Amino acid sequence: MPPTPEDLPQIWQRPSYSSLISALESLEVRLPVWNHGRKRSDVLAEQETLANRHNASATRYLSTIIGSRLSWLDGDEERDRVWDQASRRMAERCGRMAMGEVLRSWPFDPVADQQGGEGGGGRSGGIASFEPFELVIKEPGLTGDSLGLKTWASSYVLARNLPRLGATVLFRLFDESLGEPRPDVLELGSGTGLLGIAAAAVWKVPVTLTDMPAIVANLEDNADRNSELVERRGGSLRVGRLTWGGEVDEGLFEKANRFKIVLVADPLYDDNHPTLLASAIDQHLSLDAEARAVIMVPLRDETTVRLLKDFKEAMAGLVTPLACDDGQEEELEGQDDWDSASPAARRLHGPSLDVVLPAVNILPSPPTS
Repeated sequence: MPPTPEDLPQIWQRPSYSSLISALESLEVRLPVWNHGRKRSDVLAEQETLANRHNASATRYLSTIIGSRLSWLDGDEERDRVWDQASRRMAERCGRMAMGEVLRSWPFDPVADQQGGEGGGGRSGGIASFEPFELVIKEPGLTGDSLGLKTWASSYVLARNLPRLGATVLFRLFDESLGEPRPDVLELGSGTGLLGIAAAAVWKVPVTLTDMPAIVANLEDNADRNSELVERRGGSLRVGRLTWGGEVDEGLFEKANRFKIVLVADPLYDDNHPTLLASAIDQHLSLDAEARAVIMVPLRDETTVRLLKDFKEAMAGLVTPLACDDGQEEELEGQDDWDSASPAARRLHGPSLDVVLPAVNILPSPPTS
């Protein structure tokens, strides 16, 4: 049980620097990982703990520290560190937009994922089996419309389904008996990189992570942060600029249609995105008969339903049409853990409404006679 603000050293006691820092660290709010594999009671208990940490007494306690001159501490460096930590704890209680940079751990466990009801039941063993691991992803402070700096639920849902997809609908791309090398994988609109980094670790493949120039610096940071784990598991990572319909990293994309798997999660939130995404897939998806693009689109409202419909039409309207394999289209349930509601209304970053996440499996259309 974490201490309450009343249990912590009070300003009138003139506590030491180390005591204040320890107290402030105990009040840190860490975002819970959204995870189907956990019991609902465990999630509720964690949210209750987090809610207690952002109540009025904690805010008052932090205010007394921020408002104090801290004159008994040794020098400006100690005072600045205490004020900085107190300000961070205060910001954490003002919603995700105010939290600044955060590091989040994202667990991957084949047993927990199957128990979580996310479509287990694929082939046993092989690519569907792996040692549990954890990715650490940095999310910078959110400003303006930089949605690519947030890890959205669809990335995690699709990432946790990668073992099952590799053992079923993508099985031939990983069938070692065919004597083919493991496929090159491209992620479009990688954002924080969770999905692509997970693919490299689970599938043991080379993955190229891409996004707009403004997103790439954080994407590179996350790739570097997890590269040792990925390489230890047999995968590799590259990062490059790729703006749909615009700037690309010529060094990475000098050859067209070279990726046998293209991954995309939550890519449609503007009217021009369906056409631009279809064009990007057309440019980079291999022409091999086994090549596949796997796209996950959250159906949050009428707009996203329409955008998904427009995307399918755009794919079908390409010079070399790409069609959705209806037999492989499915729906998965997930939750985003961040929205514009106040922390109090959501019990500190509690889940928003369920969203349906259909994974659209795109593959080349058969030739017409």
